[in-house]
Amino acid sequence: MSEAAPAKRKEKCENCTNQCNKKNDGVVATAEEQHEASGRSPPLLSACLSCDGCVSEEESLKIGQQNLEEINRILALNKKCDAAEHKVLVVSLCPQSLPFFAVKFDLDIAEATRKLCGFLKSLGVQYVFDTTVAAGFSILESQREFVQRYRRRHHDSQALPMFTSSCPGWIRYAERVLGNLVTPHICTARSPQQIMGCLVKDYISQQQKLSAEKVFHVVLAPCFDKKLEAVREEFYSSLLDSRYVDCVLTSAEVYDMMERRKVSVAELDSVPLDHVLGEVGDTAPVRYEGRTSEGFLEHVFKHAAKELFGLDVTEVTYKTLRNRDFQEVTLERDGETLLQFAAVYGFRNIQTLVQRIRKGRVPYQLVEVLSCPGGCLSGRGQAGGDAAGRPDKALVQQMEDAYISLPVALPEVNPALHTLYQEWLEGQDSARAGAALRTQYRDLSRAPAPHMQW
Repeated sequence: MSEAAPAKRKEKCENCTNQCNKKNDGVVATAEEQHEASGRSPPLLSACLSCDGCVSEEESLKIGQQNLEEINRILALNKKCDAAEHKVLVVSLCPQSLPFFAVKFDLDIAEATRKLCGFLKSLGVQYVFDTTVAAGFSILESQREFVQRYRRRHHDSQALPMFTSSCPGWIRYAERVLGNLVTPHICTARSPQQIMGCLVKDYISQQQKLSAEKVFHVVLAPCFDKKLEAVREEFYSSLLDSRYVDCVLTSAEVYDMMERRKVSVAELDSVPLDHVLGEVGDTAPVRYEGRTSEGFLEHVFKHAAKELFGLDVTEVTYKTLRNRDFQEVTLERDGETLLQFAAVYGFRNIQTLVQRIRKGRVPYQLVEVLSCPGGCLSGRGQAGGDAAGRPDKALVQQMEDAYISLPVALPEVNPALHTLYQEWLEGQDSARAGAALRTQYRDLSRAPAPHMQW
């Protein structure tokens, strides 16, 4: 799904599905296992690792329900049924989706966001937020966890390296294929999408005096893997009797809806985003530090430099290794290397990383891992290009230019986060904060992963 829409998985992921159609006791043998058995070298898994062969029937059913038809069904039901049975529609926008609409609308991101908000509210959506606050929570929790892991590194062999956890394509690969080799190293901070789900279904619902089941929460995201993340078992609240995210739509799906309805962007009202704290006023889009994603590496790097070594880092300098999607960052003092982080994007580079892990040759304390080459802006839910699933490079470049034009925000000084830690979560170290902001990742592989020649 990182590289193909569900409706076109077979077409776009042919190499992957061809290798993953062998089943054993109802579980799919991975491409690596099949190629190892045949004595041949495995293919480069640059295509989707959540293809039809890897997704259960139950997951397929739940993913299939996350589409425009489901949204239209809710909207139609709201028009027909008694007000007591209405669903309140809430849409959360991922910041990496906004450049797509800026390019398509030929507007700057701020105005494109207001137009998109106007379109959604014209359909009957009641609240439209962006997920920046949720990403801020995820970054702050990742910072704290890294410092804790670093300080126990000498007596905990699984403390480092720490791998980021915001990319569902990477998480699925880690759990289903790599297993215990990497799962203990994955940061336990929830992704921005799932934190936003908790925020909407718990805090915002309470503020609006709504029960969670009365709220239908939609996330607009750049990648298809977010649909799969939304149906994970641990992201269902038995207490609220509700999923935190009911439906994920990609940027392209929403834009297609606009085209089918022959929407004129010029005629749309410019409507500001809603504020999670209910404040009045225009909430202009911002971004966190980073090239094309949430910037976990840069934020954790600067925080660790200050917290662990008392060093203020104002600018992070990347050193390109294999390619633009495999880069590292180093903190040095008096010729001594204090920290060494890496950004690894795309499954070709992830394979190189895993090979080094197996050989014990990973010098990094933290690795930001994303399954899409180029990062989240290149998610196939908005950057899909040719039939082979390769992204539209011109579109991606335009989106990158638009994204870096956004002002940079720092979660550490965001007053909304400090307010929510107290009002919603009862403090940063509370059990409530742990339940809302953290999760665990499991070894779901059938057996210890075999040695592979990558």
